Amino acid sequence: MKKEVKNRIEKLKAVIARHRYLYHVLDRQEISDAALDSLKYNLYKLEQQYPEFITPDSPTQRVGGKPLKGFGKVDHKIPMLSIEDVFSQEDLYGWEKYLKRLTPSHYIDYFSELKIDGFAVSLIYKNGILVRGATRGNGKVGENVTQNLKTIESIPLRLQRKNQDMLLGELSCAVLPKIVTKKLASTVLEGEIEIRGEVYMEKNDFENLNKKLEKRKEKTYSNPRNLAAGSIRQLDSKLAASRSLKFLAYDIVTDFGQNKHSEEHQILKFLGFKTDFTAKKCKNIGRVIEYWRTIAKKRDVLPFQIDGIVVSIDDNLVFQKLGVAGKSPRAIRAFKFSPKQAVTIVKDIKVQIGRTGAITPIAELEPVKVSGVLISRATLHNEDEIKRLGVKIGDTVIIERAGDVIPAVVKTLDDLRTGKEKKFLMPKKCPTCESLLVKPEKEKVWRCPNLVCSARRKESLEHFVSKKAFDIKGLGPQIIVRLLDENLITRASDIFLLKQGDLIPLERFAEKSSENLIKSIQNSKKISFARFIFALGIRHIGEETAIDLADYFGSINDLKKVQKQDLEKISGIGERMAESICCWFKEKRNQNFIDDLMIAGIKILLPEKKLKKLNAKVFVITGSLEIISRDDAQNRIRMLGGSPTNTVSKNTDYLVVGKGAGSKKLTKAKELDTKILTEKQFLSILNN
Repeated sequence: MKKEVKNRIEKLKAVIARHRYLYHVLDRQEISDAALDSLKYNLYKLEQQYPEFITPDSPTQRVGGKPLKGFGKVDHKIPMLSIEDVFSQEDLYGWEKYLKRLTPSHYIDYFSELKIDGFAVSLIYKNGILVRGATRGNGKVGENVTQNLKTIESIPLRLQRKNQDMLLGELSCAVLPKIVTKKLASTVLEGEIEIRGEVYMEKNDFENLNKKLEKRKEKTYSNPRNLAAGSIRQLDSKLAASRSLKFLAYDIVTDFGQNKHSEEHQILKFLGFKTDFTAKKCKNIGRVIEYWRTIAKKRDVLPFQIDGIVVSIDDNLVFQKLGVAGKSPRAIRAFKFSPKQAVTIVKDIKVQIGRTGAITPIAELEPVKVSGVLISRATLHNEDEIKRLGVKIGDTVIIERAGDVIPAVVKTLDDLRTGKEKKFLMPKKCPTCESLLVKPEKEKVWRCPNLVCSARRKESLEHFVSKKAFDIKGLGPQIIVRLLDENLITRASDIFLLKQGDLIPLERFAEKSSENLIKSIQNSKKISFARFIFALGIRHIGEETAIDLADYFGSINDLKKVQKQDLEKISGIGERMAESICCWFKEKRNQNFIDDLMIAGIKILLPEKKLKKLNAKVFVITGSLEIISRDDAQNRIRMLGGSPTNTVSKNTDYLVVGKGAGSKKLTKAKELDTKILTEKQFLSILNN
């Protein structure tokens, strides 16, 4: 009986380990979470009956019993060194010149990988079993946090469960030298292996945990890195286990005869570790910069935080030969992204009038670089936000820039005040037309009610000619101001009546530039119905709603007769939007505006009749697609009679998962039993 029980336990451990590998390394799932939990419970029950068969590599041993009194110290045989940062392409090319000067006889190629904003740790395996996990500490001495690291499911407790012949058979398909595969296979079974990597927490898990802590009125964390580090240094491993931590391996300290760092990534995956799926070999610094740019674009859709890429010489012998300078190896650099936040001083606060009359306070700043761009202005949103931040003219503030979003003031550093700061008072009148400002009930924004306010008119014209509207190339804000100042235009329809002779007399308008602008204006006269609606600048109506209106009404004449009950039939249009649309089309001046555009020669291209292939199915796309862009994918869905949306709900039919997809939408889709598609499966539905 005991022999059968032992065999059963070993088989259960092997099956659970396999499904751990599938889920955490290959991002695949063959059985449900409930089934896997049931397997673990069966194992636990058997081990409770036969405790003599409990081993350190058992999945039941991930969470230790009693909390520790403290962490023991660990000496790193090979120091865990820091990496020197570079922030510009010039710095990177300078580093390459430095390397070539030190190793003139060697050809240098590079390996680039993500720099996850996490917590570095070292793992020691003896005879394939995890025996010790340690923090980086000061690089030479760290803390023994084995008990906490065992709670992380993406860290294998045992490397392989096969004999040497089987290991060699599996390794033969990897592009590795034979000497490496032989030594690796034997060391896994009998020997010591040291792995290094990053413990991190995904963005969604971080947000969810902070919400729970806030509800319980406990201390919240400022970022996922601090939370991950704090979790690993908890004396009670049960607390670490509750934190949804993950591990990404990036280095092998043990020498199997591997010549390249890129080979180590292959070995890590074979041993059962998750590695960076974006990592790649780069022949030169130019390719490194291409990789850096690609990652920078995907940065916000990745499920975890990164602050740059790590670039290292791929050849291990050259790497070692170059040695260490200070606290960092010469052969490796962290190519950081420009910071998304910076500290600067508010020189003044002025207000800006938008096309709908909204008055937005803008902080004029001491110029500072954020995300690689020089910033001199940042939004303060509204009067309530100024009160919340407590910001004054002369204050030192933190500003933030996320993607292409307008920079915003996010925090005031009160401790740096001198006493000379001045309080900002929101004006009572429009600074342009001096109309009394109004603030509608239940709104936070003050507005200029004057429809012919010159500031509102300028903003409306800029919106009208923008890329998502009429897309008139060459007609930027400065030229619009000049045309208004010279009384060549007073409203949008006048733009299409301009002649080349009207522009040539203007300063800096040569014959060629005026000819090009007139051509651009004439070319823009043909416009899709959806973009035409967006160009009208109806309050609360964005690009997606404009598409929905165009699809539903089909023509401008039908839309002009819009009734509130019609709009209630369109998904996504709420009461506020419906009221705004109806009010806009009821106004005589807006009806005349549309008529004037038609007289000026605007031709609205009506929506093509949709194929009913997708039969109103609702799609959500998460992560980045590789074969088709997100915009193209959404357009294809619409053209085939489907509906692209951004939020997973009970109405969602398909979730399309691209690279770097966040876990929040995926978890929601699984909860709602929504069908999940890869990009290839999605394209197959569109194309077949």
